[in-house]
Formats: sequence, structure tokens, C-alpha cells
Amino acid sequence: MSEKNAYRILVVDDEQPARQRLRDLLENDADVGEFIEAENGLDAIEVILQKQPDVVFLDVQMPGLDGLSVLSRIRSRFPDLPVVILSAHAESEATHRARELGAVDILAKPSALRDLTEVLRHFTSS
Repeated sequence: MSEKNAYRILVVDDEQPARQRLRDLLENDADVGEFIEAENGLDAIEVILQKQPDVVFLDVQMPGLDGLSVLSRIRSRFPDLPVVILSAHAESEATHRARELGAVDILAKPSALRDLTEVLRHFTSS
């Protein structure tokens, strides 16, 4: 993690309300040091290279470079970076492919987002 008890979270989603909902859920978490947003896959890759987040929450369906393509690129350069997939269709072919590519968890949007802090704690407890 970036600093003890302070870590960087990158949320990649093409929908601003979805990014804001995640921010709202995590703002009260004292361990969040920096909340970073990207609205598309290309921006996400650039942010990862520049900011080196500790955890990535990644939407599957985005225009342009989709979440699976972003995940594949992340794995090729940062094999140990935890990536959690966000999807409205948690049991879709895309989410199964995401698991094969090394996603550490799948959260269904919007219902499972309440589990977000629990998922995050899993990565920061070590």
C-alpha cells in the first residue's frame, strides 16, 4: 500500500454518478488516502502509470477500451495490482472472462456496492 493506513483507490467507470456513488461510500473510510477517478479505459491506463493506485475498481462495459481490455493491460504490466470488477451483470460471460484475467472480485452494480468497504478491507488488512 502507498502509506500505512492511507491508500489510493482508482475507480474507472464511464458514468459519473456511478463514480460519485463509490466516492460517497468510501469517503468515510479513514484509510482512503486518495480517491482517483477515470472515465474511460485509456485514462485508466494513464492514471495507473502516473499514480500507481493500490486498488482498482473497474467497470466492465465502457465505450472504447472496455474493462476486459483494461484488465488485460493491467495484468501485463502490474500482475499484483488488485482489480475488482464492477458489473450490472455479475454472472455474465464478461465477468467470467474477468476472473480468468485475474480480477480478484466481482461486485454487482448497484446492489453489491454496499460490500465495497468489506472488499477494500481485504486488500488493506495484510
